[in-house]
Amino acid sequence: MHETELQKLILDVADFPKPGVTFKDMTPLLSDPAALALAVELMANPYRGKGVELVVGAESRGFIFGTAIAQSLSAGFVPVRKPGKLPRAVHGMDYDLEYGTDRLEIHADAIKPGQKILLVDDVLATGGTMRAKCDLAEKIGAEIVGIAVLIELTFLGGRAKLGKHGEGVHGVVKF
Repeated sequence: MHETELQKLILDVADFPKPGVTFKDMTPLLSDPAALALAVELMANPYRGKGVELVVGAESRGFIFGTAIAQSLSAGFVPVRKPGKLPRAVHGMDYDLEYGTDRLEIHADAIKPGQKILLVDDVLATGGTMRAKCDLAEKIGAEIVGIAVLIELTFLGGRAKLGKHGEGVHGVVKF
């Protein structure tokens, strides 16, 4: 199985979650054991030997890939959540969406300044959510080793929104 076969398992769903949007549905890939294993390996491989201490993933699909990649890299995993979901003191970051604003939070003690982290998510689209994760990681003092995503929607230009971190993006399947 290769990247092209992974791409075939990602289905287009028209007009979801709103009219005019074509959603990339990766659930067929997730349900195929060989495809899921390959996706995790292809996302993790560029970061082997790079000293990644923690993998940071946002809910919910960032949890799926993030924990598997953390295990593959012998690193810890840190969840990034929506507001009010974490029980202890948090650092937060507000960010703009095309249809409003949102917020991400991380436990205040989850990452120590200088720790090497890998940011993971399922999709890099317009870059707003990933930019917020980069800003949050920098606010804490983490060293971002790279960004791994299963799907990169290159036509939306998300890398450009990430500034200096855009060069460190590794997208497995590109549309």
